[in-house]
Amino acid sequence: MKKIAVIGVGYVGLVTGTCFADLGNHVIGLDINEERIKNLKNGVLPIYEPGLQEIVNRNISAGRLTFTTSYTEALNDVEFVFIAVGTPEAVDGDADLQYVRAAAEEIARTMDSPLVIINKSTVPVGTGDWVSDIIRETQPESIPFSVVSCPEFLREGSAIADFMNPARTVLGSTDLEAAERVAHLHLPLRAPIVITDLRTAEMIKYASNAFLATKISFINEIANICESLGADVKEVAAGMGYDPRIGSHFLEAGLGYGGSCFPKDVKALDYMANKNGNQSRVLKAVMEVNDERRVMLVDKARSELGELKGKVIGLMGLTFKPNTDDLRDAPALDIARQLLSEGAALKGYDPVGMPGVKNEIPEIQMAENPYDLVKDCDAVLICTEWNEFKHLDLQRLVVAMRQPVVIDGRNIYDPVQMTAHGFRYFGVGRGYLPGGEVMGGSLAE
Repeated sequence: MKKIAVIGVGYVGLVTGTCFADLGNHVIGLDINEERIKNLKNGVLPIYEPGLQEIVNRNISAGRLTFTTSYTEALNDVEFVFIAVGTPEAVDGDADLQYVRAAAEEIARTMDSPLVIINKSTVPVGTGDWVSDIIRETQPESIPFSVVSCPEFLREGSAIADFMNPARTVLGSTDLEAAERVAHLHLPLRAPIVITDLRTAEMIKYASNAFLATKISFINEIANICESLGADVKEVAAGMGYDPRIGSHFLEAGLGYGGSCFPKDVKALDYMANKNGNQSRVLKAVMEVNDERRVMLVDKARSELGELKGKVIGLMGLTFKPNTDDLRDAPALDIARQLLSEGAALKGYDPVGMPGVKNEIPEIQMAENPYDLVKDCDAVLICTEWNEFKHLDLQRLVVAMRQPVVIDGRNIYDPVQMTAHGFRYFGVGRGYLPGGEVMGGSLAE
Protein backbone atom coordinates (compact mmCIF):
# COMPACT_ATOMS: atom_id res chain seq x y z
CA MET A 1 0.00 0.00 0.00
CA LYS A 2 1.28 3.46 -0.96
CA LYS A 3 0.24 6.78 0.54
CA ILE A 4 -0.90 9.22 -2.12
CA ALA A 5 -2.18 12.79 -2.07
CA VAL A 6 -4.24 14.19 -4.94
CA ILE A 7 -4.42 17.98 -5.21
CA GLY A 8 -7.70 18.93 -6.88
CA VAL A 9 -10.75 16.65 -6.67
CA GLY A 10 -12.56 17.71 -9.80
CA TYR A 11 -13.13 15.27 -12.63
CA VAL A 12 -9.57 14.01 -13.14
CA GLY A 13 -8.46 14.20 -9.52
CA LEU A 14 -11.50 12.46 -8.07
CA VAL A 15 -11.42 9.61 -10.58
CA THR A 16 -7.65 9.19 -10.22
CA GLY A 17 -7.68 9.25 -6.43
CA THR A 18 -10.68 6.96 -6.12
CA CYS A 19 -9.26 4.38 -8.51
CA PHE A 20 -5.86 4.34 -6.79
CA ALA A 21 -7.70 3.81 -3.49
CA ASP A 22 -9.64 0.95 -5.06
CA LEU A 23 -6.29 -0.64 -5.94
CA GLY A 24 -5.49 -0.79 -2.22
CA ASN A 25 -3.61 2.47 -1.65
CA HIS A 26 -4.36 5.10 0.98
CA VAL A 27 -5.41 8.27 -0.85
CA ILE A 28 -6.19 11.70 0.54
CA GLY A 29 -7.85 14.19 -1.79
CA LEU A 30 -7.34 17.90 -1.24
CA ASP A 31 -9.32 20.81 -2.61
CA ILE A 32 -9.49 24.46 -1.53
CA ASN A 33 -13.25 24.42 -2.21
CA GLU A 34 -14.58 23.82 1.29
CA GLU A 35 -18.13 23.03 0.17
CA ARG A 36 -16.86 20.41 -2.28
CA ILE A 37 -14.80 18.70 0.43
CA LYS A 38 -17.71 18.82 2.89
CA ASN A 39 -19.97 17.19 0.32
CA LEU A 40 -17.41 14.50 -0.54
CA LYS A 41 -17.02 13.60 3.12
CA ASN A 42 -20.77 13.01 3.10
CA GLY A 43 -20.58 10.99 -0.12
CA VAL A 44 -21.96 13.72 -2.40
CA LEU A 45 -19.99 13.90 -5.66
CA PRO A 46 -19.36 17.13 -7.61
CA ILE A 47 -19.69 15.33 -10.96
CA TYR A 48 -21.78 12.63 -12.60
CA GLU A 49 -19.73 9.68 -13.82
CA PRO A 50 -21.19 6.17 -14.19
CA GLY A 51 -19.95 3.84 -11.44
CA LEU A 52 -17.96 6.47 -9.54
CA GLN A 53 -20.41 6.96 -6.65
CA GLU A 54 -20.26 3.28 -5.70
CA ILE A 55 -16.44 3.17 -5.74
CA VAL A 56 -16.15 6.40 -3.73
CA ASN A 57 -18.55 5.08 -1.09
CA ARG A 58 -16.76 1.73 -0.90
CA ASN A 59 -13.33 3.26 -0.38
CA ILE A 60 -14.52 5.88 2.12
CA SER A 61 -16.09 3.06 4.13
CA ALA A 62 -12.86 1.04 3.93
CA GLY A 63 -10.85 4.03 5.17
CA ARG A 64 -8.68 4.13 2.06
CA LEU A 65 -10.13 7.40 0.71
CA THR A 66 -10.31 10.62 2.73
CA PHE A 67 -10.66 14.31 1.91
CA THR A 68 -9.31 17.56 3.33
CA THR A 69 -8.75 21.25 2.65
CA SER A 70 -5.44 21.24 4.55
CA TYR A 71 -2.11 20.86 2.75
CA THR A 72 -0.48 19.96 6.07
CA GLU A 73 -2.88 17.06 6.51
CA ALA A 74 -2.71 16.01 2.86
CA LEU A 75 1.09 15.90 2.67
CA ASN A 76 1.66 14.21 6.01
CA ASP A 77 3.75 11.07 5.45
CA VAL A 78 2.82 10.67 1.75
CA GLU A 79 5.17 9.42 -0.96
CA PHE A 80 3.39 10.70 -4.07
CA VAL A 81 1.50 13.92 -4.78
CA PHE A 82 -0.63 14.20 -7.91
CA ILE A 83 -1.43 17.71 -9.15
CA ALA A 84 -4.84 17.41 -10.83
CA VAL A 85 -6.12 20.98 -10.79
CA GLY A 86 -7.89 22.72 -13.64
CA THR A 87 -5.99 24.29 -16.52
CA PRO A 88 -8.72 26.30 -18.28
CA GLU A 89 -8.24 28.11 -21.54
CA ALA A 90 -6.72 31.58 -21.18
CA VAL A 91 -7.84 34.57 -23.25
CA ASP A 92 -5.07 34.11 -25.82
CA GLY A 93 -5.70 30.37 -26.25
CA ASP A 94 -2.87 29.28 -23.96
CA ALA A 95 -3.57 27.17 -20.86
CA ASP A 96 -4.15 29.11 -17.65
CA LEU A 97 -1.71 27.69 -15.09
CA GLN A 98 -2.65 29.79 -12.07
CA TYR A 99 -4.01 26.75 -10.20
CA VAL A 100 -0.94 24.67 -11.01
CA ARG A 101 1.28 27.48 -9.70
CA ALA A 102 -0.78 27.78 -6.50
CA ALA A 103 -0.60 24.03 -5.90
CA ALA A 104 3.17 23.91 -6.53
CA GLU A 105 3.78 26.81 -4.15
CA GLU A 106 1.69 25.27 -1.37
CA ILE A 107 3.40 21.90 -1.81
CA ALA A 108 6.78 23.63 -1.55
CA ARG A 109 5.81 25.50 1.62
CA THR A 110 4.25 22.46 3.30
CA MET A 111 6.39 19.44 2.39
CA ASP A 112 8.66 18.19 5.14
CA SER A 113 10.05 15.04 3.51
CA PRO A 114 11.10 13.95 -0.01
CA LEU A 115 8.22 13.70 -2.52
CA VAL A 116 7.52 12.56 -6.03
CA ILE A 117 5.28 15.27 -7.51
CA ILE A 118 3.23 14.11 -10.49
CA ASN A 119 1.60 16.47 -12.99
CA LYS A 120 -1.73 14.86 -13.91
CA SER A 121 -3.29 18.04 -15.28
CA THR A 122 -2.99 18.73 -18.99
CA VAL A 123 -0.26 21.36 -19.11
CA PRO A 124 1.79 23.06 -21.86
CA VAL A 125 5.11 21.56 -22.87
CA GLY A 126 7.74 22.80 -20.45
CA THR A 127 5.42 22.98 -17.41
CA GLY A 128 7.25 20.18 -15.59
CA ASP A 129 10.46 22.20 -15.64
CA TRP A 130 8.52 25.29 -14.56
CA VAL A 131 6.91 23.44 -11.61
CA SER A 132 10.36 22.22 -10.53
CA ASP A 133 11.64 25.81 -10.54
CA ILE A 134 8.66 27.07 -8.54
CA ILE A 135 9.06 24.40 -5.86
CA ARG A 136 12.80 24.88 -5.64
CA GLU A 137 12.45 28.67 -5.32
CA THR A 138 9.54 28.53 -2.85
CA GLN A 139 10.82 25.90 -0.39
CA PRO A 140 11.72 27.42 3.00
CA GLU A 141 14.50 24.83 3.17
CA SER A 142 15.87 22.49 0.53
CA ILE A 143 14.08 19.12 0.58
CA PRO A 144 14.65 16.61 -2.27
CA PHE A 145 11.80 16.14 -4.74
CA SER A 146 11.23 14.93 -8.28
CA VAL A 147 8.64 15.99 -10.87
CA VAL A 148 7.04 13.41 -13.15
CA SER A 149 4.57 14.04 -15.96
CA CYS A 150 1.76 11.47 -16.12
CA PRO A 151 -0.92 12.85 -18.46
CA GLU A 152 -4.46 11.54 -18.10
CA PHE A 153 -6.38 9.87 -20.92
CA LEU A 154 -9.81 9.59 -19.28
CA ARG A 155 -12.98 9.88 -21.31
CA GLU A 156 -15.98 11.32 -19.51
CA GLY A 157 -18.66 8.67 -19.30
CA SER A 158 -16.16 5.79 -19.25
CA ALA A 159 -13.47 7.15 -16.93
CA ILE A 160 -13.43 4.22 -14.49
CA ALA A 161 -12.87 1.69 -17.28
CA ASP A 162 -10.28 3.97 -18.89
CA PHE A 163 -8.30 4.21 -15.65
CA MET A 164 -8.49 0.53 -14.79
CA ASN A 165 -7.87 -0.68 -18.36
CA PRO A 166 -5.63 1.93 -19.99
CA ALA A 167 -4.21 1.58 -23.48
CA ARG A 168 -0.93 2.86 -22.04
CA THR A 169 0.57 4.86 -19.19
CA VAL A 170 2.86 7.72 -20.21
CA LEU A 171 5.51 8.94 -17.75
CA GLY A 172 8.12 11.63 -18.25
CA SER A 173 10.87 12.84 -15.94
CA THR A 174 14.50 13.88 -15.75
CA ASP A 175 14.73 11.48 -12.77
CA LEU A 176 14.50 7.91 -14.06
CA GLU A 177 14.24 6.45 -10.55
CA ALA A 178 11.22 8.66 -9.77
CA ALA A 179 9.55 7.69 -13.06
CA GLU A 180 10.09 4.03 -12.24
CA ARG A 181 8.51 4.51 -8.81
CA VAL A 182 5.43 6.03 -10.45
CA ALA A 183 5.46 3.18 -12.97
CA HIS A 184 5.32 0.75 -10.06
CA LEU A 185 2.11 2.45 -8.88
CA HIS A 186 0.56 1.61 -12.25
CA LEU A 187 1.78 -1.99 -12.53
CA PRO A 188 -1.52 -3.49 -11.25
CA LEU A 189 -3.20 -2.06 -14.36
CA ARG A 190 -1.09 -4.39 -16.54
CA ALA A 191 -0.80 -1.92 -19.44
CA PRO A 192 2.21 -0.78 -21.48
CA ILE A 193 4.22 1.93 -19.73
CA VAL A 194 6.09 4.53 -21.77
CA ILE A 195 8.90 6.27 -19.88
CA THR A 196 10.41 9.32 -21.56
CA ASP A 197 11.52 12.86 -20.73
CA LEU A 198 9.23 15.52 -19.25
CA ARG A 199 8.60 17.56 -22.38
CA THR A 200 7.96 14.55 -24.59
CA ALA A 201 5.40 13.16 -22.14
CA GLU A 202 3.61 16.50 -22.07
CA MET A 203 3.62 16.62 -25.86
CA ILE A 204 2.21 13.09 -26.16
CA LYS A 205 -0.97 14.27 -24.43
CA TYR A 206 -1.48 17.25 -26.74
CA ALA A 207 -0.59 15.33 -29.88
CA SER A 208 -3.00 12.52 -28.95
CA ASN A 209 -5.95 14.83 -28.35
CA ALA A 210 -5.19 16.89 -31.45
CA PHE A 211 -5.09 13.77 -33.61
CA LEU A 212 -8.44 12.52 -32.27
CA ALA A 213 -9.97 15.96 -32.83
CA THR A 214 -8.59 15.85 -36.37
CA LYS A 215 -10.36 12.53 -37.02
CA ILE A 216 -13.64 14.08 -35.88
CA SER A 217 -13.27 17.14 -38.09
CA PHE A 218 -12.17 14.99 -41.01
CA ILE A 219 -15.24 12.76 -40.91
CA ASN A 220 -17.43 15.86 -40.62
CA GLU A 221 -15.85 17.24 -43.79
CA ILE A 222 -16.57 13.89 -45.44
CA ALA A 223 -20.17 14.13 -44.18
CA ASN A 224 -20.62 17.44 -45.99
CA ILE A 225 -19.35 15.88 -49.20
CA CYS A 226 -21.53 12.78 -48.71
CA GLU A 227 -24.60 14.92 -48.27
CA SER A 228 -24.01 16.73 -51.55
CA LEU A 229 -23.15 13.56 -53.52
CA GLY A 230 -25.81 11.17 -52.20
CA ALA A 231 -23.53 8.92 -50.13
CA ASP A 232 -24.09 7.78 -46.54
CA VAL A 233 -21.36 8.89 -44.13
CA LYS A 234 -22.22 6.15 -41.63
CA GLU A 235 -21.44 3.47 -44.17
CA VAL A 236 -18.39 5.38 -45.34
CA ALA A 237 -17.10 5.56 -41.75
CA ALA A 238 -17.80 1.86 -41.21
CA GLY A 239 -15.94 0.94 -44.37
CA MET A 240 -13.00 3.12 -43.40
CA GLY A 241 -12.94 1.85 -39.83
CA TYR A 242 -12.28 -1.75 -40.79
CA ASP A 243 -8.86 -0.67 -42.03
CA PRO A 244 -6.52 -1.22 -39.04
CA ARG A 245 -4.45 1.77 -40.15
CA ILE A 246 -7.50 3.99 -39.59
CA GLY A 247 -9.68 2.34 -36.94
CA SER A 248 -13.34 2.98 -36.22
CA HIS A 249 -13.03 5.24 -33.17
CA PHE A 250 -13.79 8.97 -33.49
CA LEU A 251 -15.33 8.59 -36.94
CA GLU A 252 -18.86 9.58 -35.93
CA ALA A 253 -20.06 12.50 -38.02
CA GLY A 254 -22.22 15.02 -36.22
CA LEU A 255 -21.85 18.18 -34.18
CA GLY A 256 -18.11 17.89 -33.66
CA TYR A 257 -16.13 17.74 -30.46
CA GLY A 258 -16.81 19.62 -27.23
CA GLY A 259 -16.15 19.20 -23.53
CA SER A 260 -13.26 20.33 -21.39
CA CYS A 261 -10.35 18.71 -23.25
CA PHE A 262 -10.35 18.72 -27.05
CA PRO A 263 -11.32 22.39 -27.60
CA LYS A 264 -8.80 23.86 -25.19
CA ASP A 265 -6.04 21.35 -25.95
CA VAL A 266 -6.16 21.93 -29.71
CA LYS A 267 -6.15 25.70 -29.14
CA ALA A 268 -3.27 25.41 -26.67
CA LEU A 269 -1.19 23.32 -29.09
CA ASP A 270 -1.90 25.85 -31.85
CA TYR A 271 -0.82 28.62 -29.47
CA MET A 272 2.41 26.79 -28.58
CA ALA A 273 3.17 26.21 -32.25
CA ASN A 274 2.63 29.85 -33.21
CA LYS A 275 4.54 31.14 -30.20
CA ASN A 276 7.56 29.11 -31.29
CA GLY A 277 7.43 30.11 -34.94
CA ASN A 278 5.61 27.11 -36.37
CA GLN A 279 2.56 27.21 -38.62
CA SER A 280 -0.22 24.87 -37.51
CA ARG A 281 -2.34 24.81 -40.66
CA VAL A 282 -3.97 21.46 -39.90
CA LEU A 283 -4.93 22.47 -36.35
CA LYS A 284 -6.50 25.71 -37.57
CA ALA A 285 -8.58 23.78 -40.13
CA VAL A 286 -9.64 21.28 -37.45
CA MET A 287 -10.93 24.11 -35.24
CA GLU A 288 -12.63 25.89 -38.14
CA VAL A 289 -14.48 22.77 -39.25
CA ASN A 290 -15.57 22.08 -35.67
CA ASP A 291 -16.95 25.58 -35.15
CA GLU A 292 -19.03 25.26 -38.32
CA ARG A 293 -20.86 22.16 -37.05
CA ARG A 294 -22.93 24.09 -34.55
CA VAL A 295 -24.04 26.58 -37.17
CA MET A 296 -24.96 23.72 -39.50
CA LEU A 297 -27.86 22.46 -37.37
CA VAL A 298 -29.39 25.92 -37.08
CA ASP A 299 -29.02 26.40 -40.84
CA LYS A 300 -30.89 23.14 -41.44
CA ALA A 301 -33.69 24.25 -39.11
CA ARG A 302 -33.98 27.63 -40.84
CA SER A 303 -33.96 26.00 -44.27
CA GLU A 304 -36.86 23.74 -43.31
CA LEU A 305 -38.93 26.05 -41.12
CA GLY A 306 -38.18 29.42 -42.67
CA GLU A 307 -38.00 32.30 -40.19
CA LEU A 308 -37.31 30.85 -36.73
CA LYS A 309 -38.95 33.65 -34.77
CA GLY A 310 -41.89 32.23 -32.84
CA LYS A 311 -41.09 28.62 -33.73
CA VAL A 312 -40.95 26.09 -30.88
CA ILE A 313 -37.83 23.97 -31.09
CA GLY A 314 -36.90 21.08 -28.83
CA LEU A 315 -33.31 20.21 -27.97
CA MET A 316 -32.96 16.50 -27.21
CA GLY A 317 -29.74 16.14 -25.21
CA LEU A 318 -27.85 19.05 -23.68
CA THR A 319 -24.52 17.74 -22.34
CA PHE A 320 -21.52 17.65 -24.65
CA LYS A 321 -21.65 13.82 -24.77
CA PRO A 322 -23.73 11.06 -23.15
CA ASN A 323 -23.06 9.60 -19.69
CA THR A 324 -21.84 12.88 -18.21
CA ASP A 325 -23.36 16.05 -16.77
CA ASP A 326 -20.56 18.15 -18.27
CA LEU A 327 -21.82 21.20 -20.17
CA ARG A 328 -18.42 22.70 -20.96
CA ASP A 329 -18.34 23.67 -24.64
CA ALA A 330 -21.49 21.61 -25.24
CA PRO A 331 -22.73 22.05 -28.83
CA ALA A 332 -26.34 22.14 -27.62
CA LEU A 333 -25.72 25.32 -25.65
CA ASP A 334 -24.17 27.15 -28.60
CA ILE A 335 -27.08 26.00 -30.75
CA ALA A 336 -29.56 27.18 -28.10
CA ARG A 337 -28.03 30.65 -27.99
CA GLN A 338 -28.19 30.92 -31.80
CA LEU A 339 -31.84 29.87 -31.85
CA LEU A 340 -32.77 32.27 -29.06
CA SER A 341 -31.05 35.12 -30.88
CA GLU A 342 -33.36 34.45 -33.84
CA GLY A 343 -36.47 34.53 -31.68
CA ALA A 344 -37.21 30.82 -31.32
CA ALA A 345 -38.85 29.40 -28.20
CA LEU A 346 -36.86 26.50 -26.79
CA LYS A 347 -37.64 23.33 -24.89
CA GLY A 348 -34.93 21.00 -23.62
CA TYR A 349 -34.46 17.57 -22.13
CA ASP A 350 -31.39 15.72 -20.87
CA PRO A 351 -31.16 12.78 -18.44
CA VAL A 352 -28.65 14.52 -16.12
CA GLY A 353 -27.70 17.90 -17.57
CA MET A 354 -30.84 19.98 -17.01
CA PRO A 355 -29.98 21.50 -13.59
CA GLY A 356 -26.81 23.05 -14.98
CA VAL A 357 -28.56 24.35 -18.10
CA LYS A 358 -31.29 25.98 -16.00
CA ASN A 359 -28.61 28.11 -14.39
CA GLU A 360 -26.80 28.90 -17.64
CA ILE A 361 -29.70 29.43 -20.08
CA PRO A 362 -32.90 29.88 -18.05
CA GLU A 363 -34.90 30.71 -21.19
CA ILE A 364 -35.01 27.00 -22.10
CA GLN A 365 -38.19 25.34 -20.84
CA MET A 366 -37.19 21.97 -19.40
CA ALA A 367 -39.27 18.90 -20.20
CA GLU A 368 -39.93 15.89 -17.97
CA ASN A 369 -39.07 13.31 -20.63
CA PRO A 370 -38.54 13.02 -24.41
CA TYR A 371 -42.27 12.74 -25.11
CA ASP A 372 -43.01 15.89 -23.12
CA LEU A 373 -40.17 17.58 -25.00
CA VAL A 374 -41.55 17.06 -28.50
CA LYS A 375 -45.11 18.12 -27.67
CA ASP A 376 -46.19 21.01 -29.95
CA CYS A 377 -42.65 21.47 -31.33
CA ASP A 378 -42.08 22.72 -34.86
CA ALA A 379 -38.76 20.85 -34.91
CA VAL A 380 -36.63 18.67 -32.67
CA LEU A 381 -32.84 18.82 -32.81
CA ILE A 382 -30.89 15.78 -31.56
CA CYS A 383 -27.80 17.18 -29.84
CA THR A 384 -26.56 14.33 -27.60
CA GLU A 385 -26.74 10.60 -28.33
CA TRP A 386 -28.02 9.32 -24.99
CA ASN A 387 -29.06 5.67 -25.23
CA GLU A 388 -32.57 6.38 -23.99
CA PHE A 389 -33.24 8.38 -27.17
CA LYS A 390 -32.44 5.53 -29.56
CA HIS A 391 -35.55 3.40 -29.12
CA LEU A 392 -38.34 5.87 -28.48
CA ASP A 393 -41.88 5.24 -29.73
CA LEU A 394 -41.62 7.06 -33.06
CA GLN A 395 -45.35 7.07 -33.71
CA ARG A 396 -45.95 8.68 -30.33
CA LEU A 397 -43.35 11.33 -31.17
CA VAL A 398 -44.67 12.19 -34.62
CA VAL A 399 -48.30 12.72 -33.53
CA ALA A 400 -47.22 14.96 -30.63
CA MET A 401 -45.29 17.43 -32.79
CA ARG A 402 -46.79 20.49 -34.45
CA GLN A 403 -44.51 19.89 -37.44
CA PRO A 404 -42.75 16.50 -37.62
CA VAL A 405 -39.29 17.89 -38.36
CA VAL A 406 -36.33 16.04 -36.81
CA ILE A 407 -32.79 17.29 -37.39
CA ASP A 408 -30.52 14.57 -36.11
CA GLY A 409 -27.12 16.03 -35.23
CA ARG A 410 -25.87 12.66 -33.99
CA ASN A 411 -27.28 10.29 -36.65
CA ILE A 412 -28.94 8.04 -34.08
CA TYR A 413 -31.97 7.29 -36.27
CA ASP A 414 -32.36 5.49 -39.58
CA PRO A 415 -33.53 7.84 -42.37
CA VAL A 416 -35.79 5.27 -44.05
CA GLN A 417 -37.53 4.35 -40.79
CA MET A 418 -38.02 7.98 -39.82
CA THR A 419 -39.47 8.88 -43.23
CA ALA A 420 -41.79 5.86 -43.07
CA HIS A 421 -43.21 7.15 -39.77
CA GLY A 422 -44.01 10.51 -41.35
CA PHE A 423 -41.08 12.60 -40.14
CA ARG A 424 -39.33 15.16 -42.27
CA TYR A 425 -35.93 13.83 -41.25
CA PHE A 426 -32.50 15.39 -41.74
CA GLY A 427 -29.35 13.67 -40.56
CA VAL A 428 -25.70 14.56 -41.07
CA GLY A 429 -24.23 13.26 -44.33
CA ARG A 430 -26.91 10.60 -44.59
CA GLY A 431 -27.10 10.35 -48.35
CA TYR A 432 -29.77 12.64 -49.70
CA LEU A 433 -30.11 12.20 -53.45
CA PRO A 434 -30.49 15.24 -55.73
CA GLY A 435 -34.28 14.88 -55.78
CA GLY A 436 -34.45 15.02 -51.98
CA GLU A 437 -35.29 11.37 -51.37
CA VAL A 438 -33.28 9.37 -48.84
CA MET A 439 -31.02 6.51 -49.87
CA GLY A 440 -31.43 2.97 -48.55
CA GLY A 441 -30.90 1.94 -44.94
CA SER A 442 -27.42 1.89 -43.47
CA LEU A 443 -25.52 -1.40 -43.35
CA ALA A 444 -23.45 0.13 -40.55
CA GLU A 445 -26.37 0.05 -38.14
